Amino acid sequence: MQTTSAGSRLHRIEREWWTVLGIIFVVGMISLVKGYLLEGMSSTNLTNTVPWGAWVAFYIYFIGMSAGSFLLSTLIFAFGMKQYGEIGRSALLSAIASMITAIAFIFLDIGRPDHVFNSLLNWNIMSTMAWEIHFYILYILLLVTELYYSMRPDLVKRSEGQGRFAKLSKFLTFGYTDVSEESLAWDKRLLKILGSVGIPLAIFGVHGGTGSIFAVDKARPFLNSGLFPIIFILSALVSGTALSIALYVIKNWVFHRPHDRTMVQSLGTLMGMFLAIELGLEWYEFLIGLYGLKSEELLTIKTMTASPFWWSFWVFQMGLAMVIPLILVFYKKTRQSVKWVLAAAIMTIVGVVGVRFNMIVPPFIVPVLNGLPPGNYYPTLSEWVTSFGLIAMGMIIYTLGEKILPIDQYEAKTQEAAVGLDAFDAGQDFGHAGLEKGVE
Repeated sequence: MQTTSAGSRLHRIEREWWTVLGIIFVVGMISLVKGYLLEGMSSTNLTNTVPWGAWVAFYIYFIGMSAGSFLLSTLIFAFGMKQYGEIGRSALLSAIASMITAIAFIFLDIGRPDHVFNSLLNWNIMSTMAWEIHFYILYILLLVTELYYSMRPDLVKRSEGQGRFAKLSKFLTFGYTDVSEESLAWDKRLLKILGSVGIPLAIFGVHGGTGSIFAVDKARPFLNSGLFPIIFILSALVSGTALSIALYVIKNWVFHRPHDRTMVQSLGTLMGMFLAIELGLEWYEFLIGLYGLKSEELLTIKTMTASPFWWSFWVFQMGLAMVIPLILVFYKKTRQSVKWVLAAAIMTIVGVVGVRFNMIVPPFIVPVLNGLPPGNYYPTLSEWVTSFGLIAMGMIIYTLGEKILPIDQYEAKTQEAAVGLDAFDAGQDFGHAGLEKGVE
C-alpha cells in the first residue's frame, strides 16, 4: 500500500513539474516569435550604446554553469574521487543542458546564428570568438562522449529488460554489449583520458576563453583586465558546484531517499573555498580599478555600487552569491545541516545571475568618451519572458535526460554498499568459524 501511495505521489509531482515547465516554455516561445522574430531588436531595450544585455548575461551564466559542472565531474572520472561518484553523471548531463541553453541565448543576441558557419569555413585565428566556436564544438562532443561511456554498463543492463526504455538502451549500445572486466577497465581508462583532456579545454578554452572575449574589450577599461578570465573560471566552479548540490539534495527529497551527508558537507566546503578565492580576486579587481584613478573605471564601479543598479551588486552579487553562502558553509552549526547547505547553493545559483549582469550592464552604461550621453538598460518584459522560456528549455532537456537515461546512481551505490556489507558479514562468519575451530 505504501509503495502504491509513493508511486502516485511521484507521478503527481512529475506531472506538475512537466506542466509548469511546458507552460513556461510555450509562453517563452510565443514571446520569442512575437517579440524577437516579428518585432526584431525593437522588442528589447538594447541600443548602440548598450548592445549587450540580458541574453549575453544569461549566455555567460550558463557557460559557467556548464564548465563548473563538468570540472566537478572530473573529480570522479579523472581523479577517481569515489566519494562524489553519486553526482558524476548528473553533473555531466547538467553541463550538456547548460551548454545548449547558453548557445541558445547567444544565438538570440547574435541575430544571425547562421553566420557561425563562417568561422568554421573561414577560420580567422586572430579572432577570439572564432576560437571559442571551435572550443564549444569540441567541448560538447567531449561531454556527450564522456556521459555515454559513464552510462554504457547500465545501458547494456537496461537493454536486457522490457519496455520502451529497454529498446532505447539497446539502440544506444550500438550493438556493443561487452561488460567484461577488461571492457569496463577500458571504459574507466577512457573516462580518465576524456576528463583529463577536458580540464584544460573547459578552463582555458570554454570558460576562460569566454572571459577573454570580454577581457580584450579595450574600450571598456573595467573589462579589459587579465584577472577577468580567471574570475570567470572561479565563478564557474562556484555555480557548477552549487548546481550539483541543489540537484542532488532536491532529487533525494522528491524520492524520499537519505542524503549522503558527508558528501553534501564536503561539496559545501568545496563551494565555500571557491567562493572565498573568487571574493579575494573581486577585491583585487576593484582595488586596482580604484587605485588606477581612471575615470571610466571609477564611474563603472560607482554605477555598480551607488547608482540605481546598486541592488544588483549589493543584494545579488555580494549578498546572495558570496557573503551569505560563505557564512552558511563555514559556520559550524549550518555547515552540518543539509538544508542550510542547500540554501547556500540555491542562493549562489540565484546570486550569480546578478554577478553576470554586473559584468555586462554597468561597463556599457558608462560612455566611452567624455561628452557622450550615458547608456541605460533594463530588460523588457519580452526579454524576460523569452529568457525564462529558454531556461525552461534547459530544464526540460535535463529532466528528459534523467527520465530516459540511466543518470541516477543511487541504486548502484546502494548495491555496492550491500555487496560490501555481505563481504563484511562473510568475513565475520569466517572469523567466528576460525575462532570456534581454535577453541575446539
